[in-house]
This record gives sequence, C-alpha cells and structure tokens, in this order.
Amino acid sequence: MSIVLGLTGSIGMGKSTVAAMFRKKGVPVFDADAEVRLMQGPGGSLLSPIEALHPGVTGPAGVDRARLGGIVMHDRAALSRLEALIHPEVERRRRAFLRRYRARPLVVVDVPLLFEKGGWRRVDLIAVVSAPAWRQNQRVLGRPGMSWKRLERIRSLQTADSQKRRRADFVIPTGGAIQATRAAVRRVIAACMGRGIVG
Repeated sequence: MSIVLGLTGSIGMGKSTVAAMFRKKGVPVFDADAEVRLMQGPGGSLLSPIEALHPGVTGPAGVDRARLGGIVMHDRAALSRLEALIHPEVERRRRAFLRRYRARPLVVVDVPLLFEKGGWRRVDLIAVVSAPAWRQNQRVLGRPGMSWKRLERIRSLQTADSQKRRRADFVIPTGGAIQATRAAVRRVIAACMGRGIVG
C-alpha cells in the first residue's frame, strides 16, 4: 500500500518545479492541473458540459481558459458550477492513478487547492511548497496577462501560505538556491520512506 503525499502550494511558489524533482527521483506524480488541461483540451471530455454552461468558451483548440477564467473569477456561483463538473472527473482519475501505482512505496498527488477543496483528507502526509511573498509576486507578475489585481483575486480564493505551512508535515522552500530545494525534496522522500507506514 502506497503512502500518498499531498503536494500543494499557492500560485507562483514553484510547485511544478518541485513535482518534477519528485518525478526525477522516481516517485509517481499525479498532476491535477495537467488532468484538467487534458479534459479541457482538444477533444477533451469536459468540452461539451463546459460549453453548455458557458456558450462560446470552447472551440477546436479546446476551452479558451482565459475567457472562461474571466467569467468565473468574479462569479462564485459560476465557479462552483464549473468545479462541480471538474472535481468528480479529477477524483476519478486520481483513484485510477492510485490503483495503477498501488505497489509503489510512495506516490505524490499534486493538487493546488488541496486545503481549499478538502483533498487533504485523502492523503497521508502533506508537503507545502513555499517562497517569500516578494519572490511569489516577482514570479506571478512576470506572467503574460497577469496584473496585481488579478493576483490579489487569486490569493483571495486560496488559503494563505502561512496557514498552509502550519498545517503541513513538510515545507519545501523554493525562494533560494535550487540545490536547497532539491535537498529538501530528498529529505521529504527519506522521511516518508522511514515513517513505517509504507507497505
């Protein structure tokens, strides 16, 4: 039976980089965001139901994520309806991933909203990726189409980094040298393997 490590972190904290480090160490990683992108991409399973909710946001290239985001970002009811479509499908794929890798001693479930949507209840341990606020701002505001107002709106939908760190079993720092982050990932893997709950 695998130990399931939930990996999470706020926007711009470097979670994708850390997930790649786990993969490089041979740890299977379920990427919830990547699964959503597949389901919203060309021919994806969510295109029809999303188009039914918000006509005009899909096309041959899949969902226009910027357009859809502009609709739901400021409408909590619309966001809740969208999540009601997406989350059950992501959960189905997560369970299939866990079945596929059940013989592995450690697997990672990479979920941005692990705390916000209750996913923390379905993992054994939690690792939070964290960097100083100035570094987070620098990374996020450097993205195309991002603004301070949009960043603040996204933050309002996410659990504060300080709260995530308090609730974590492990904190993986990403604000300094990449070598320090790699070392932290190695320590997390070693700690998980030594917990005595790995089958």
